[in-house]
Amino acid sequence: MDKKYVLDEKWIKASILGTIWAAFEIVLGSFLHNFKIPFSSNALTAIGIIILISISYIWTDKGLFWRAGIICAIMKTMSPSAVIFGPFIAIISEAALLEISVRLFGRTVIGFAVGAMLSMSWNLFQKIINFIIFYGFNIVEVYTDLLLYARKQLNVNFDLTWLPILVLFTVYCLLGLLSAIVGMKVGRKLLDQPLDNQLNNRPLSFIGQKNGTTNGFDHSLLWLFINSFLMIGSLVLLNFTSWVFWSITISVVVTIWVLRYKRALNQLSRPRFWIYFVLITMVTAFVFTKMESGRFLEGLLAGIQMNFRAAIIILGFSVIGTELYNPRVRAFFLKTSFKQLPMALELSFGSLPSMISHIPEFKVFIKNPVSVVHQIVSQAEFRLAEIKRRSIKTVVLISGGIEKGKTSLVKEIIQELKQNNISVGGLFSPRIMEGETTVGYDVVDIMTNEQTGFLRIANDKNSCNIGRFTILTKGLEAGLHALNVVNNSNNQFIIIDEVGNLELENQGWAPKIEELLKNSESHLLITVRDNLAERIIQKWNLNDYSIVKIAEIDDVKISDLILELL
Repeated sequence: MDKKYVLDEKWIKASILGTIWAAFEIVLGSFLHNFKIPFSSNALTAIGIIILISISYIWTDKGLFWRAGIICAIMKTMSPSAVIFGPFIAIISEAALLEISVRLFGRTVIGFAVGAMLSMSWNLFQKIINFIIFYGFNIVEVYTDLLLYARKQLNVNFDLTWLPILVLFTVYCLLGLLSAIVGMKVGRKLLDQPLDNQLNNRPLSFIGQKNGTTNGFDHSLLWLFINSFLMIGSLVLLNFTSWVFWSITISVVVTIWVLRYKRALNQLSRPRFWIYFVLITMVTAFVFTKMESGRFLEGLLAGIQMNFRAAIIILGFSVIGTELYNPRVRAFFLKTSFKQLPMALELSFGSLPSMISHIPEFKVFIKNPVSVVHQIVSQAEFRLAEIKRRSIKTVVLISGGIEKGKTSLVKEIIQELKQNNISVGGLFSPRIMEGETTVGYDVVDIMTNEQTGFLRIANDKNSCNIGRFTILTKGLEAGLHALNVVNNSNNQFIIIDEVGNLELENQGWAPKIEELLKNSESHLLITVRDNLAERIIQKWNLNDYSIVKIAEIDDVKISDLILELL
């Protein structure tokens, strides 16, 4: 038996923690950014620090911070107003810095304080790095020349280059320290007042939730590579060709991106982009002129070049990020050692709407942030218990080729279950033969043992067909009744024999499988063909499942198999 894709408890905790963090980022972040409130990024970082530190008083797992940071960062990119890579890198870096500090100094006042100051200071360093990435090292020269000019005008004797950065760094460290103090206060309050279920009247649904970020967008791996090439190629042209050539080429590239990607158009429509464009261009021209007369046009061209570089970087990351939402990219990571992450994200997206609904209005948060954060974070233990309760269900896939004995094995399993006083429901599908020819399949309700015709060979093109068989309405209804959630509420095991192409097309037993996965706590046993197993797994986003290959079952006792399934 192959056991795959089991979401461990550390990732479940990270999913809960990352979702709480993302809910604050999305709700309060949208408010702060939309109203252009100063230091909004610092406020959001402070909330993240408080959440991480406070939760560490009840969850002491190593590696929890960086995992939660990755989940929060990815979910933040789903926010309509979010720029993908900026917040993504910032959130992950902040979580990682706090993780490193706690690993070095322990979950102590020093560990939390140092980590919080480093996390908050990352905002400053990332802004500096962003300016250099967007505008190149020309922006450094403009900055130093501008301060050199200011030094001359103020007639001071010391170097001003590092003074603004050191002042800002000190302010950021103080903000980080304050965040750590609040986080520790909330953490101690969590220990004193552990679990408050007053918000738990809204059940969560964790299975089958989809986010609406793609909006039917036609993703393409080819465009992912094309965009990467266009971005890198444009930067090369910008550095090694004349202004006439790079200005025309980059304008064409930007036009292509705007036509294909709404996100790129959104970036260009922001007033801040054009304010920065004018400001950087004019400041550069001013500095060039003041440092050496007669260089206004050279400075103007240098400023425009810096802005073209920024446009390529900003739009390039934006459109590449759009293509990275490709389901094929996600499926690739699901097959790698990163498979825990997509499963944790499925969990997070299912609980995000409920988490967001619990975030209060901004004015309420401002009045008493400690109580608000405590109220939200105190739900973490409850969410963990709820997820554990929902995840105890086992999904077993018995895979094999056509006529390889899957149904016969199912009959033996049913008999073994009943002999061990294990309640079982669902259906199996015996083959109907006429001589050596298969003429159809029936469905047998396991609870009542009633057998009804389901598939028969027919030539009626107007009826509902699957392959060479016609679906009999009476058999379909009998099977759906056998799989009804209410009818199986007392069964420990539910068996669904021969799930295949019909279900992949959302017909047959597909609706009942969906209901059983969402609303039933019974174990599921499903038989599938070898070549359809992976598609079945992906269709229903099965996280914790086992595969029994019919070809490898010969030497395994059925009773041993049942014990392992349970």
